[in-house]
Amino acid sequence: MEDGIGAEAAGVAGMAEPAARFVHRRVRPQAPRPFQKHDLDALAHAAAFGLCERHPQASAGRPLRPPWPVLLGPAAFVSGTALCAPGTSAAILAALFTVLVAASLILRLAAALFPPAPNPRRELDRAALPAMSVIVALHDEAAVIAGLARSLAALDYPRDRLEIVFAIEADDEETLDAARALARKHAIRVLPVPGTGPRTKPKALNLALRVARGELVAIYDAEDAPAPDQLRAAAEAFAADRRLACVQAPLGWYNGEDNWLTRQFALEYAVQFRALVPILSHLGWPVPLGGTSNVFRRIALEAAGGWDPFNVTEDADLGFRLVRAGWTIGWIAPATLEEAPISLGAWCAQRSRWLKGHLVSWLVQMRDPRGLARAGGAGAHAALHLTLGWNVLSALLHLPCLGVSLAILLAGLAAGTAPILWMGLLPGAYLTAMLSAALAARRAGIAARTADLVTMPAYWLLQGPAMVRALAEIARGDPHLWAKTEHGLSPARRAAGS
Repeated sequence: MEDGIGAEAAGVAGMAEPAARFVHRRVRPQAPRPFQKHDLDALAHAAAFGLCERHPQASAGRPLRPPWPVLLGPAAFVSGTALCAPGTSAAILAALFTVLVAASLILRLAAALFPPAPNPRRELDRAALPAMSVIVALHDEAAVIAGLARSLAALDYPRDRLEIVFAIEADDEETLDAARALARKHAIRVLPVPGTGPRTKPKALNLALRVARGELVAIYDAEDAPAPDQLRAAAEAFAADRRLACVQAPLGWYNGEDNWLTRQFALEYAVQFRALVPILSHLGWPVPLGGTSNVFRRIALEAAGGWDPFNVTEDADLGFRLVRAGWTIGWIAPATLEEAPISLGAWCAQRSRWLKGHLVSWLVQMRDPRGLARAGGAGAHAALHLTLGWNVLSALLHLPCLGVSLAILLAGLAAGTAPILWMGLLPGAYLTAMLSAALAARRAGIAARTADLVTMPAYWLLQGPAMVRALAEIARGDPHLWAKTEHGLSPARRAAGS
């Protein structure tokens, strides 16, 4: 991977000054016009296969394999120890897992206790704001597209420097018709996405990037309601830091009070976007992006190879490739509200896609661990293993570890020698996570209920079935299968008339 994207960006220091000039050069978006089919067909192949063909090491389109060179040494050591001293081997594994748990919890607690400030901004007057392209990939979203158009129309950004591109699957006639009905009123460019390659959001984004004209590129989802000042805040953050590739806006839910599941999701997002993303950015580590409300410096996005159409969490993967290409990632304060899944089935489908993508992204990054270390130092590996790696491992092992802990505790109590360490480890981990969530929720303006905080472990246990589903999809050869989340179902959304 280092010989591909990283080598292509080896002159990144020399690119800094052109990057700064690029942000301030203005390109006036033209009036919307229909895209020609022959033009799109010519671009579709590059959008679908460009990264995989140019940088196969960086793409999930290449067959996925465990990082054996990294794993064989530790595996041989543990296996040898298990043969000679089984008790010692178990103790080593338990100690390693405990260290990983502690590191993950300490990182999140530190972020919640001492939150870094958003990226600095340099105030820009209207004439200095750069051209901005807003891209939204849509599929089966006719029911919510009018609300999306209203939300984007409320953005405080000069209309002569803002273009909006809706990338919609070419066979999704209902959504295409709904978008075309809004196109003239809201100056929307409607982009039909040909069926070439995988049917995924990142492929649609890649195609839209090839026709977009902005110097900055913002990504939103169908149900998003971004703060009106979000794009201006992003542009001013880029103006203040020429090494900045991307800024992430905090995400939250406008239907966070629908039920217990959405309240748990709200707490989870508070930790992710009000604590974890800020501290990763502050430390200069890679940030697993949130998939929406990202604003990119276009030349940085192109230097990193764009999105991987074969990765169902293209956002998390891209955060690491941007760092490999020599750029940094920041965050801004204006938030975006989304619609959380209100049913367990919808939540499980979405979560299995996320976990599958996190595992795939971890495997892709571990194809070249030395390249990642050269680009981002030890912090890049810490970010990889404490975010994507931890998400996968905790989903796999939470229920087994809970069962083992309870069995050891009960056996110790029956023998009259209760193991103090085991009695304190799991409750300590739970309490630390609950404290982090309570602090982050306060920062997000959420009134965290005690009942929701103490039932967080039950929510975490739901990750297990989602992880099993993710592994099953990978095992049967469907790592790129996109389990779409249906929007517009929340009572809060329907009450808003969209």
